[in-house]
Amino acid sequence: MRRIPATVVTGFLGAGKTSLIRSLVENAGGRRMAFLINEFGELGVDRELLTGCGMESCTEDDVVELTNGCLCCTVADDFLPAIAKLLDRAVPPEHIIIETSGLALPKPLVKAFGWPEVRARVTVDGVVAVVDAPAAAAGRFADDPAALATARAADPSLDHESPLAELFADQLACADLVVLNKADLLDAAAMLVLSRDVAARLRPGVKTVTARHGRLAVEVLLGLGAAAEDDLAARQSVHDAEDEHGHDDFDSFVLALPDIADPDAFARRIAGVAATHDVLRMKGFLAVPGRARRLVVQGVGNRVDHYFDRDWRDGELRAGRLVVIGRAGLDRPAIAAALGGSEA
Repeated sequence: MRRIPATVVTGFLGAGKTSLIRSLVENAGGRRMAFLINEFGELGVDRELLTGCGMESCTEDDVVELTNGCLCCTVADDFLPAIAKLLDRAVPPEHIIIETSGLALPKPLVKAFGWPEVRARVTVDGVVAVVDAPAAAAGRFADDPAALATARAADPSLDHESPLAELFADQLACADLVVLNKADLLDAAAMLVLSRDVAARLRPGVKTVTARHGRLAVEVLLGLGAAAEDDLAARQSVHDAEDEHGHDDFDSFVLALPDIADPDAFARRIAGVAATHDVLRMKGFLAVPGRARRLVVQGVGNRVDHYFDRDWRDGELRAGRLVVIGRAGLDRPAIAAALGGSEA
Protein backbone atom coordinates (compact mmCIF):
# COMPACT_ATOMS: atom_id res chain seq x y z
CA MET A 1 0.00 0.00 0.00
CA ARG A 2 1.42 3.40 -0.96
CA ARG A 3 2.20 5.55 2.04
CA ILE A 4 0.48 8.93 2.15
CA PRO A 5 2.97 11.82 1.93
CA ALA A 6 2.89 14.47 4.64
CA THR A 7 4.46 17.92 4.56
CA VAL A 8 5.45 19.60 7.81
CA VAL A 9 5.30 23.41 7.58
CA THR A 10 7.34 25.05 10.31
CA GLY A 11 8.55 28.57 10.94
CA PHE A 12 8.58 31.28 13.52
CA LEU A 13 5.53 33.25 14.62
CA GLY A 14 4.17 35.37 11.80
CA ALA A 15 6.50 34.07 9.12
CA GLY A 16 3.57 33.32 6.82
CA LYS A 17 2.87 29.60 7.32
CA THR A 18 -0.89 29.96 7.13
CA SER A 19 -0.65 32.17 4.03
CA LEU A 20 1.50 29.51 2.36
CA ILE A 21 -0.97 26.76 3.27
CA ARG A 22 -3.92 28.80 2.10
CA SER A 23 -2.13 29.24 -1.24
CA LEU A 24 -1.80 25.45 -1.39
CA VAL A 25 -5.54 25.13 -0.84
CA GLU A 26 -6.33 27.61 -3.60
CA ASN A 27 -4.05 25.80 -6.06
CA ALA A 28 -4.65 22.20 -5.00
CA GLY A 29 -5.50 21.17 -8.56
CA GLY A 30 -7.97 18.53 -7.46
CA ARG A 31 -5.69 16.94 -4.86
CA ARG A 32 -7.47 15.62 -1.76
CA MET A 33 -5.59 17.39 1.00
CA ALA A 34 -6.09 17.28 4.76
CA PHE A 35 -4.64 19.66 7.31
CA LEU A 36 -3.41 19.42 10.89
CA ILE A 37 -3.18 22.89 12.43
CA ASN A 38 -1.34 23.35 15.73
CA GLU A 39 -2.21 26.71 17.29
CA PHE A 40 -0.44 28.49 20.14
CA GLY A 41 -3.20 30.16 22.12
CA GLU A 42 -6.87 29.50 22.72
CA LEU A 43 -8.37 31.17 19.64
CA GLY A 44 -8.30 29.04 16.49
CA VAL A 45 -7.35 31.78 14.03
CA ASP A 46 -5.37 29.67 11.56
CA ARG A 47 -8.07 27.01 11.21
CA GLU A 48 -10.68 29.71 10.64
CA LEU A 49 -8.53 31.34 7.96
CA LEU A 50 -8.41 28.03 6.06
CA THR A 51 -12.03 26.95 6.42
CA GLY A 52 -13.17 30.51 5.72
CA CYS A 53 -11.55 30.56 2.29
CA GLY A 54 -14.61 29.02 0.63
CA MET A 55 -12.67 26.43 -1.40
CA GLU A 56 -14.22 23.02 -2.05
CA SER A 57 -10.80 21.46 -1.49
CA CYS A 58 -10.78 22.64 2.14
CA THR A 59 -13.92 21.71 4.08
CA GLU A 60 -14.55 21.67 7.82
CA ASP A 61 -13.76 17.94 7.93
CA ASP A 62 -10.45 18.43 6.15
CA VAL A 63 -8.96 20.63 8.87
CA VAL A 64 -8.09 19.20 12.29
CA GLU A 65 -7.07 21.74 14.90
CA LEU A 66 -4.86 20.92 17.90
CA THR A 67 -4.85 23.52 20.67
CA ASN A 68 -3.78 21.46 23.70
CA GLY A 69 -0.17 22.54 23.53
CA CYS A 70 2.85 22.47 21.28
CA LEU A 71 2.55 19.49 18.93
CA CYS A 72 6.20 18.53 19.28
CA CYS A 73 5.65 17.98 23.01
CA THR A 74 2.28 16.19 22.78
CA VAL A 75 2.84 13.73 19.94
CA ALA A 76 1.41 10.77 21.87
CA ASP A 77 -1.65 12.57 23.19
CA ASP A 78 -2.51 14.72 20.18
CA PHE A 79 -0.61 13.88 17.01
CA LEU A 80 -1.23 10.11 16.85
CA PRO A 81 -5.02 10.31 17.42
CA ALA A 82 -5.32 13.20 14.94
CA ILE A 83 -3.34 11.41 12.22
CA ALA A 84 -5.36 8.26 12.80
CA LYS A 85 -8.58 10.24 12.40
CA LEU A 86 -7.47 11.44 8.97
CA LEU A 87 -6.15 8.07 7.82
CA ASP A 88 -9.27 6.19 8.88
CA ARG A 89 -11.62 8.33 6.82
CA ALA A 90 -13.68 6.48 4.21
CA VAL A 91 -11.73 8.37 1.54
CA PRO A 92 -8.25 9.11 2.96
CA PRO A 93 -6.41 12.25 1.87
CA GLU A 94 -3.81 12.12 -0.89
CA HIS A 95 -1.52 14.51 1.00
CA ILE A 96 -1.45 15.72 4.60
CA ILE A 97 -0.23 19.21 5.50
CA ILE A 98 0.85 19.80 9.11
CA GLU A 99 1.30 23.37 10.32
CA THR A 100 3.22 23.51 13.58
CA SER A 101 2.85 26.38 15.98
CA GLY A 102 5.46 29.10 15.76
CA LEU A 103 7.02 27.78 18.96
CA ALA A 104 7.41 24.16 17.90
CA LEU A 105 10.56 22.20 17.18
CA PRO A 106 10.02 20.17 14.00
CA LYS A 107 12.38 17.29 14.78
CA PRO A 108 10.36 15.66 17.62
CA LEU A 109 7.34 15.67 15.32
CA VAL A 110 9.30 14.08 12.47
CA LYS A 111 10.48 11.41 14.92
CA ALA A 112 6.84 10.45 15.56
CA PHE A 113 6.53 9.38 11.92
CA GLY A 114 8.90 6.55 12.75
CA TRP A 115 6.43 5.02 15.18
CA PRO A 116 5.15 1.69 13.77
CA GLU A 117 1.46 2.71 13.73
CA VAL A 118 2.33 5.76 11.62
CA ARG A 119 5.33 4.60 9.61
CA ALA A 120 3.41 1.92 7.71
CA ARG A 121 0.87 4.45 6.43
CA VAL A 122 2.53 7.88 6.18
CA THR A 123 5.92 9.30 5.18
CA VAL A 124 7.31 12.82 5.62
CA ASP A 125 7.53 14.14 2.07
CA GLY A 126 9.39 17.18 3.36
CA VAL A 127 9.84 19.75 6.10
CA VAL A 128 9.25 23.28 4.78
CA ALA A 129 10.62 26.10 6.94
CA VAL A 130 9.04 29.51 6.33
CA VAL A 131 11.24 32.48 7.22
CA ASP A 132 10.13 36.07 7.76
CA ALA A 133 12.76 37.55 5.44
CA PRO A 134 12.68 41.17 6.70
CA ALA A 135 12.90 40.07 10.34
CA ALA A 136 15.77 37.69 9.63
CA ALA A 137 17.59 40.29 7.55
CA ALA A 138 17.33 42.70 10.47
CA GLY A 139 19.44 40.28 12.50
CA ARG A 140 16.85 39.02 14.92
CA PHE A 141 18.04 35.41 14.44
CA ALA A 142 21.69 35.99 13.57
CA ASP A 143 23.24 33.57 16.12
CA ASP A 144 25.57 30.91 14.70
CA PRO A 145 23.96 27.54 15.64
CA ALA A 146 27.33 25.84 16.23
CA ALA A 147 28.63 28.69 18.39
CA LEU A 148 25.32 28.79 20.24
CA ALA A 149 25.54 25.07 21.04
CA THR A 150 29.06 25.56 22.42
CA ALA A 151 27.97 28.53 24.52
CA ARG A 152 24.98 26.66 25.88
CA ALA A 153 27.21 23.80 27.04
CA ALA A 154 29.37 26.28 28.93
CA ASP A 155 26.54 28.42 30.30
CA PRO A 156 23.13 26.73 30.78
CA SER A 157 21.53 30.08 31.55
CA LEU A 158 21.58 30.75 27.80
CA ASP A 159 18.79 28.19 27.46
CA HIS A 160 16.23 30.84 28.23
CA GLU A 161 18.11 33.96 27.20
CA SER A 162 18.02 33.21 23.46
CA PRO A 163 14.98 30.97 22.86
CA LEU A 164 14.00 32.62 19.60
CA ALA A 165 17.42 32.11 18.05
CA GLU A 166 17.41 28.46 19.12
CA LEU A 167 13.99 27.83 17.62
CA PHE A 168 15.03 29.49 14.38
CA ALA A 169 18.22 27.43 14.18
CA ASP A 170 16.38 24.17 14.82
CA GLN A 171 13.72 24.90 12.22
CA LEU A 172 16.40 25.50 9.59
CA ALA A 173 18.36 22.42 10.65
CA CYS A 174 15.36 20.16 10.06
CA ALA A 175 14.23 21.74 6.78
CA ASP A 176 14.18 20.14 3.33
CA LEU A 177 13.14 23.44 1.75
CA VAL A 178 13.37 27.00 3.11
CA VAL A 179 10.94 29.68 1.96
CA LEU A 180 12.18 33.26 2.39
CA ASN A 181 8.77 34.89 2.61
CA LYS A 182 7.81 38.57 2.30
CA ALA A 183 10.51 39.00 -0.33
CA ASP A 184 8.75 42.12 -1.59
CA LEU A 185 9.80 43.90 1.62
CA LEU A 186 13.54 43.52 0.91
CA ASP A 187 15.68 44.97 -1.85
CA ALA A 188 17.82 42.68 -4.01
CA ALA A 189 21.05 43.36 -2.10
CA ALA A 190 19.52 42.60 1.30
CA MET A 191 17.89 39.44 -0.05
CA LEU A 192 21.22 38.22 -1.45
CA VAL A 193 22.91 38.69 1.94
CA LEU A 194 20.06 36.90 3.74
CA SER A 195 20.01 34.04 1.23
CA ARG A 196 23.74 33.44 1.72
CA ASP A 197 23.39 33.58 5.52
CA VAL A 198 20.51 31.10 5.56
CA ALA A 199 22.21 28.78 3.05
CA ALA A 200 25.28 28.58 5.30
CA ARG A 201 23.07 27.14 8.08
CA LEU A 202 21.48 24.40 5.97
CA ARG A 203 22.35 20.78 5.32
CA PRO A 204 23.92 20.06 1.91
CA GLY A 205 21.32 19.95 -0.84
CA VAL A 206 18.63 21.95 0.97
CA LYS A 207 17.42 24.80 -1.24
CA THR A 208 15.97 28.22 -0.52
CA VAL A 209 13.24 29.93 -2.53
CA THR A 210 11.66 33.36 -2.19
CA ALA A 211 7.95 34.11 -1.95
CA ARG A 212 5.55 36.99 -1.59
CA HIS A 213 2.51 36.53 0.67
CA GLY A 214 3.35 32.82 0.94
CA ARG A 215 2.52 32.13 -2.70
CA LEU A 216 4.46 29.34 -4.38
CA ALA A 217 3.60 26.71 -6.96
CA VAL A 218 2.31 23.48 -5.45
CA GLU A 219 4.97 21.58 -7.39
CA VAL A 220 7.70 23.49 -5.53
CA LEU A 221 6.36 22.60 -2.09
CA LEU A 222 5.06 19.06 -2.55
CA GLY A 223 6.73 15.97 -3.98
CA LEU A 224 10.10 16.49 -2.30
CA GLY A 225 10.34 12.78 -1.48
CA ALA A 226 12.57 13.44 1.53
CA ALA A 227 11.39 10.55 3.76
CA ALA A 228 12.57 12.75 6.61
CA GLU A 229 11.75 10.14 9.25
CA ASP A 230 14.65 8.06 7.85
CA ASP A 231 17.11 10.95 7.91
CA LEU A 232 16.94 12.21 11.50
CA ALA A 233 20.64 11.82 12.27
CA ALA A 234 21.52 14.42 9.63
CA ARG A 235 19.06 16.94 11.09
CA GLN A 236 21.14 18.00 14.08
CA SER A 237 19.28 20.12 16.59
CA VAL A 238 20.36 22.44 19.37
CA HIS A 239 17.86 20.56 21.53
CA ASP A 240 18.93 17.00 20.66
CA ALA A 241 20.23 16.35 24.17
CA GLU A 242 17.17 17.82 25.89
CA ASP A 243 13.85 16.23 26.76
CA GLU A 244 12.00 19.55 26.76
CA HIS A 245 12.35 23.06 25.42
CA GLY A 246 11.34 26.35 26.96
CA HIS A 247 7.70 27.09 26.23
CA ASP A 248 7.60 28.83 29.59
CA ASP A 249 9.60 31.58 27.90
CA PHE A 250 6.43 32.56 26.01
CA ASP A 251 2.99 33.76 27.01
CA SER A 252 -0.30 34.16 25.18
CA PHE A 253 -3.78 35.41 25.98
CA VAL A 254 -6.98 36.39 24.17
CA LEU A 255 -8.51 39.86 24.19
CA ALA A 256 -12.21 40.51 23.67
CA LEU A 257 -12.60 43.74 21.67
CA PRO A 258 -15.54 46.01 20.82
CA ASP A 259 -16.47 46.92 17.25
CA ILE A 260 -13.66 48.78 15.48
CA ALA A 261 -14.85 51.77 13.48
CA ASP A 262 -11.50 52.64 11.88
CA PRO A 263 -9.43 49.55 10.95
CA ASP A 264 -6.45 51.61 9.77
CA ALA A 265 -6.26 53.53 13.05
CA PHE A 266 -6.60 50.32 15.05
CA ALA A 267 -3.78 48.71 13.04
CA ARG A 268 -1.56 51.63 14.03
CA ARG A 269 -2.54 51.10 17.68
CA ILE A 270 -1.55 47.43 17.42
CA ALA A 271 1.82 48.41 15.96
CA GLY A 272 2.37 50.85 18.80
CA VAL A 273 1.47 48.28 21.44
CA ALA A 274 3.81 45.73 19.84
CA ALA A 275 6.70 48.18 19.97
CA THR A 276 5.99 49.35 23.52
CA HIS A 277 5.42 45.91 25.06
CA ASP A 278 7.69 43.78 22.84
CA VAL A 279 4.77 41.69 21.57
CA LEU A 280 5.84 39.12 18.99
CA ARG A 281 2.52 38.34 17.35
CA MET A 282 -1.12 39.48 17.34
CA LYS A 283 -3.81 37.88 15.21
CA GLY A 284 -7.57 37.60 15.26
CA PHE A 285 -10.94 38.72 13.94
CA LEU A 286 -12.70 42.04 14.45
CA ALA A 287 -16.18 43.38 13.81
CA VAL A 288 -16.56 46.67 11.91
CA PRO A 289 -19.84 48.64 12.14
CA GLY A 290 -21.76 48.68 8.87
CA ARG A 291 -19.72 45.84 7.34
CA ALA A 292 -21.18 42.36 6.87
CA ARG A 293 -17.71 40.78 6.64
CA ARG A 294 -15.33 40.07 9.48
CA LEU A 295 -11.95 41.79 9.56
CA VAL A 296 -8.82 39.64 9.81
CA VAL A 297 -5.88 41.25 11.63
CA GLN A 298 -2.34 39.83 11.41
CA GLY A 299 0.42 41.59 13.33
CA VAL A 300 4.11 40.59 13.36
CA GLY A 301 6.01 42.96 15.59
CA ASN A 302 5.06 46.44 14.42
CA ARG A 303 4.01 45.26 10.92
CA VAL A 304 0.23 44.87 10.77
CA ASP A 305 -1.97 43.67 7.90
CA HIS A 306 -5.75 43.61 7.86
CA TYR A 307 -8.41 42.54 5.35
CA PHE A 308 -12.02 41.32 5.17
CA ASP A 309 -12.23 37.57 4.53
CA ARG A 310 -15.89 36.43 4.76
CA ASP A 311 -19.36 37.35 6.00
CA TRP A 312 -20.25 36.76 9.63
CA ARG A 313 -22.37 33.60 9.67
CA ASP A 314 -25.94 33.37 10.92
CA GLY A 315 -25.83 32.58 14.61
CA GLU A 316 -22.13 33.37 14.86
CA LEU A 317 -21.14 35.72 17.66
CA ARG A 318 -20.18 38.97 15.97
CA ALA A 319 -17.40 39.97 18.33
CA GLY A 320 -13.75 40.90 18.17
CA ARG A 321 -11.13 38.45 19.45
CA LEU A 322 -7.37 38.95 19.30
CA VAL A 323 -4.59 36.53 20.32
CA VAL A 324 -1.56 38.25 21.84
CA ILE A 325 1.73 36.27 21.92
CA GLY A 326 5.01 37.38 23.43
CA ARG A 327 7.77 36.55 25.85
CA ALA A 328 6.78 35.56 29.38
CA GLY A 329 5.89 38.51 31.58
CA LEU A 330 3.62 40.39 29.17
CA ASP A 331 1.84 43.30 30.87
CA ARG A 332 -1.64 42.01 30.11
CA PRO A 333 -3.63 44.84 31.78
CA ALA A 334 -1.59 47.52 30.00
CA ILE A 335 -1.96 45.82 26.61
CA ALA A 336 -5.69 45.35 27.11
CA ALA A 337 -6.11 48.99 28.13
CA ALA A 338 -4.08 50.26 25.16
CA LEU A 339 -6.23 48.28 22.71
CA GLY A 340 -9.53 49.07 24.46
CA GLY A 341 -10.32 45.44 25.22
CA SER A 342 -10.56 43.00 28.09
CA GLU A 343 -8.99 39.61 28.65
CA ALA A 344 -11.39 36.89 27.50
